[in-house]
Amino acid sequence: MTIPRRDFLASVGALSAAGFCSSNPTTMAAPGSAGQASRELSADIAIIGGGLGGCAAALAALRNGLTVVMTEETDWIGGQLTSQGVPPDEHRWIETHGANASYRRLRVRIRDYYRANYPLTAEARDNELLNPGNGSVSRLCHEPRIALAVLQDLLAPYLSGKRLTLLTETRPIAAQVHGDRVQAVTVQSLRSGRQCSLVAPYFLDASELGDLLPLTGTEFVTGAESRAKTNELHALEQEDPDNQQAFTMCFAIDHVAGQDHTIDKPDEYEFWQSFVPDLTPPWPGRLLDFTYTHPPTGKPRTLGFDPTGARPGGTINLWTYRRLADVTNFQPGTYAGDIILVNWPQNDYFLGNLVGVSDQQRAHHIARGTQLSLSLLYWLQTEAPRADGGQGFPSLRLRSDLLGTETGVAKYPYVRESRRIKACFTVLEEHVGREQRATITGQSGAELRAAEFPDSVGIGSYNIDLHPSTGGDNYIDFGTLPFEIPLGALLPQRVTNLIAACKNIGTTHLTSGCYRLHPVEWGIGEAAGCLVAHALHHQRTPHGIRENPDQLADLQRDLAAQGIELRWPQ
Repeated sequence: MTIPRRDFLASVGALSAAGFCSSNPTTMAAPGSAGQASRELSADIAIIGGGLGGCAAALAALRNGLTVVMTEETDWIGGQLTSQGVPPDEHRWIETHGANASYRRLRVRIRDYYRANYPLTAEARDNELLNPGNGSVSRLCHEPRIALAVLQDLLAPYLSGKRLTLLTETRPIAAQVHGDRVQAVTVQSLRSGRQCSLVAPYFLDASELGDLLPLTGTEFVTGAESRAKTNELHALEQEDPDNQQAFTMCFAIDHVAGQDHTIDKPDEYEFWQSFVPDLTPPWPGRLLDFTYTHPPTGKPRTLGFDPTGARPGGTINLWTYRRLADVTNFQPGTYAGDIILVNWPQNDYFLGNLVGVSDQQRAHHIARGTQLSLSLLYWLQTEAPRADGGQGFPSLRLRSDLLGTETGVAKYPYVRESRRIKACFTVLEEHVGREQRATITGQSGAELRAAEFPDSVGIGSYNIDLHPSTGGDNYIDFGTLPFEIPLGALLPQRVTNLIAACKNIGTTHLTSGCYRLHPVEWGIGEAAGCLVAHALHHQRTPHGIRENPDQLADLQRDLAAQGIELRWPQ
């Protein structure tokens, strides 16, 4: 997928672009390039995708002594936490357990960045569990740039020491494969058009959409499986590879009392202003409205919204839901008003997919998703009902600067569903779903637990939370149990040196809904990076490690020593 170039370039992008594939100047013909010369860049591990999974994998490999080359399609590393704009979705135990130690250190460093650089109030500065935005969705709501700065700091010494090569605004375009092994991946700069061949013993697909899978011929699935195929309680009756979750073009706004910041009327406003979703169960009315389908119940509920400080009614107060900056945490004058991130039911785009379509179709859907988000903002500014009986909040200001774009929306879609490898092991609802698990085990209450995987390489917890889909499904939302991440879900059935390191692991349409969140993606990436380091250091193979109990136990001891939790406490 090609993202248009942004004029704003983060410093990490500018640094990496200066020497695009400048090492190991061996020329070779890139596949499909009609003989165009390409440079070769080699490392112990090549990571395609610089999101949370990619960054965690890189840091794990680097601290274990490997050299790494990592690509990222945008100019910001960090994925859903930065270029997609979304503060972390996490479980309720996150402050003490249930995530890798490195992920909790990331969260601490984000808080410390605020303490070192922002004029916090004394109370906020002394709060060990500082939540800069005091958003209700997360215990750590913050601006995307802060996570970007922290991730850049974490990678900085490895960049300086030339153990890490980071190629931003770069995407994979081809691969060389021999038998069951990937030999090389050709990448291309989105700025210069120059190509480079990445050569490594192992390749990690940490891209948001599983981009390496079709390029390397690695078998994968997309969309929804049927109940007959997976025996999942909540699975659909019919298999549909094109039935995929909505994506969202997120945007940030603040409220500047007494000012008018109404944007120009978006080109597609008339369409979106009158759009009624055709979903099952039915959506209660127009998409641009505060009444929506409540995910757990499927019933119409009304959301509250008021940026003026009033206490609106409704199921959720949208103003505080994903708030990135709460002015009460900062010295007076730091902010003109609260800042929020808009990732709501009203700007979920489900009229087309990002996977299984051409580049042109993908760009078309992203453009329409952008129009939907800008139309939502225009509706909020001009037509949204107010508690005083009036309409619109013209004081809402689009904060494109916070997301580093000209359009005002995030650099990249907030992706909920990727291509998924045909894995050595696939996580099903019966392994993690509370209701089906209770039926299978006959257990209940505190004794009811998710399946324990002998090859666990991490843990996580989140409800299965599927957003409206392109196949016409409304929310599918139900409870899960704190779960484990099986090594077999990271390994393709056939290809031996490609490891899944993002949302592309062996899950189903349903179970991907609880394995896609921030700390789990980080854990998947860290496990993948540690796995490759362990395999290279001990001259083993990832598949062989999983199949040999002694080698598997050796890997798990290594992971535990590095702060990776493998089991949930009783």
